Amino acid sequence: MSDRPGRILLQTTIPTTVDDWSIARFSRLAALLAGQRDEDGRPLYDVVARDRGPVDRPDPVLSSLDQSDFDQLWLFAVDTGDGLTPQDCDGISRFRARGGGLLVTRDHMDLGSSVCSLGGIGQAHYFHSTNPDPDPGRRQPDDPFTPEILWPNFHSGRNGDFQEIEVIGAPHPVLADDASPTGAIRRLPAHPHEGGIGAPAGVGARVIARGTSQVTGARFNVAVAFEPGEHGGPGIAQSTFHHFADYNWDPGDGCPSFVSEPPGDGLRRVPEALADTRRYMLNLAAWLSPAR
Repeated sequence: MSDRPGRILLQTTIPTTVDDWSIARFSRLAALLAGQRDEDGRPLYDVVARDRGPVDRPDPVLSSLDQSDFDQLWLFAVDTGDGLTPQDCDGISRFRARGGGLLVTRDHMDLGSSVCSLGGIGQAHYFHSTNPDPDPGRRQPDDPFTPEILWPNFHSGRNGDFQEIEVIGAPHPVLADDASPTGAIRRLPAHPHEGGIGAPAGVGARVIARGTSQVTGARFNVAVAFEPGEHGGPGIAQSTFHHFADYNWDPGDGCPSFVSEPPGDGLRRVPEALADTRRYMLNLAAWLSPAR
């Protein structure tokens, strides 16, 4: 077992763009992970946060990720379909095949659809135009307030508020919370347009958490876990990158100009909900850490 900190790459699928969901808008997550210490005061994680390089060529880090010393990749797919090249997907897939931990998250409709080519975890993500949800009943608009956004777009609440999540099956380690009366995390940040995810067959995946639309009452998957084994290292597919974004933890941090919905303040008013969110992030980092 190595004594060095676990190396975590927080990465978006767009070049640095001030008025977009660039990696700077995930600074609270980066600071939380980087601030963790072991019992001797040594950092648990070495965190690198970056945006992708130019979209007309392979990203120099992602395309060769399997040759790096990173232990985990948290991929925030914030692109409109061109965020990953085939070489990037190959590098990420080889990274997980050699045991690396992988979290892949996206957003509504076709936002982040470049992840579909990723081995295994890419198939957990359902989009409007690519790899649609196999259940026709979930191919319906859910949020009526922004009709230009088509399915999937589950409305779990306002940005800045929180949602109650349902634990599916045996509680997964990423949902563990000793401070909770149920022993599990109960709340995560809300978002008006969560994406669609599911568990592909035959790759060691299962749905571990669900949410409920605040508009239609529809239930939707929030997280799918891929157990480590013959298919590669541990993995998580998440319904939206907004669970991780600064703006959703505290709207006072600001958002891109194209965000039109009024925010809420639930996470600021209910510290236990923010504590659940932070615990979930730390559980993810611990579970996605491969043996070194």
